[in-house]
Amino acid sequence: DIYLISDSTGETLERIFLAIKAQFKNFKYKTHFYSFTRTENQISKILKVSQKNNNVIVLYTIVDNKLARHLSNECSSKNIPCFGVLGDLIISFSKLLDQKALNVPSRQHIMDDEYYKKIEAIQFTMNHDDGNSVDDIEKSDIILLGVSRTSKTPTSIYLANKGFKVANIPLVANTLLPEELFGFKKPIIIGLIKDPRSLMQVRQTRLKMMGESNQTSYDDINHIKFEISQARLVFTKYAWPSIDVSRRSVEETSASVIKIYNTKGTSF
Repeated sequence: DIYLISDSTGETLERIFLAIKAQFKNFKYKTHFYSFTRTENQISKILKVSQKNNNVIVLYTIVDNKLARHLSNECSSKNIPCFGVLGDLIISFSKLLDQKALNVPSRQHIMDDEYYKKIEAIQFTMNHDDGNSVDDIEKSDIILLGVSRTSKTPTSIYLANKGFKVANIPLVANTLLPEELFGFKKPIIIGLIKDPRSLMQVRQTRLKMMGESNQTSYDDINHIKFEISQARLVFTKYAWPSIDVSRRSVEETSASVIKIYNTKGTSF
């Protein structure tokens, strides 16, 4: 039983635990999630519940030093393994920066300029999904191109949540690209490609979900190979970098996009 205890939303803690558990094949667990835990009374109630279970592990992100020590001491008295995720790092940074940490919960969620920039990026990205709008496409930070089902939309949304304004445009065989794509240095244009057979399986699943049972050119392997070959030719012709998303998660694809953006962006 994994108890995840946070004084904020718990998003950071949840991501860290997912990274930990991914390293173990045989790890059977059940999570108990407690967000906005900011009093000793709350901690006492949580640990009282935890005593009903065996093999308990506590992970926590609590920036208030007094409250963090209380949780650690209480777990120690009950022989519960307890690990603070941020505590030692905050202390180390405090020493390196030669300043005292604020120790204020939810500081990463304050509504500052960066927060509103992210909201603006998300709105822009949603408005420019799947080629819906190209009139102001030059305001994008990144433009993603790719044939159908190459994860353009989820990758765009993930990048938007990191503050990037993203437009994505589908590549359709024998269809001209929007003229708005040409003639500017910024934004960066990146192509997404996929292994034909993998793409065929994704499209077949999509058709089944839509209630379509007859094979069409959309999920025909030969037509898909043609689409991919045409996409590669386009990316080569205009010297647009491309990423093969066949065996990549959206997070991995996005990391590659950001790496290309940071590299190319130095020339702006």
